[in-house]
Amino acid sequence: MSSYVESVIGNGETVKYEAKVSVWSLLPLLILGLILGLFLSPAAWWLGLIFWIMAFFRYKTTELALTDKKIIAKFGFIKRDTIEILLPKIESIQVNQSMLGRMLNYGSVIASGAGNPQAPIPGISDPMAFRKKFMEVQEKVLDNTKA
Repeated sequence: MSSYVESVIGNGETVKYEAKVSVWSLLPLLILGLILGLFLSPAAWWLGLIFWIMAFFRYKTTELALTDKKIIAKFGFIKRDTIEILLPKIESIQVNQSMLGRMLNYGSVIASGAGNPQAPIPGISDPMAFRKKFMEVQEKVLDNTKA
C-alpha cells in the first residue's frame, strides 16, 4: 500500500523532506496504557491495550512531507484529515516545543498561509530540521517564481 504523500504528489514533484511522529510525543498514551495494563484490574488491562493501539495508529498513520511545491500532512486511518498548502502561499512556519519537547527533540510545526488558517502538525520529530529544510526549499521556489 502506498503512502498518502506518494498518492498526491504531481508529475515532476519531488519529496524534499519527510518527518515522522516522535515516539516521545506519544509517551502519555504509552504510560497510561502501561499503568492500566500492569497495576489495575484485568478489565483495565483491555483499556491499557486500547491506549497502546491508539499510540501505534497515531504513529503509523501520521504523514508529513515537504515537496518542492507544497507541504502535505495527513492524520488518521479511518477518519482522515489532510492539509496541503502550496509553498508560495505559506507566510510563516512556527515551531512550538515544550521544555520536555526541547529535551527530547519533538514539537509542533504550524504552517500559516495567505488566506489559510493556521495548520498545526503536532508531535513531530526534529521540528527544527523540518523548518530549516522548508526555508531552503521555499527560498528556491520564490527565486524561481521571480525569474
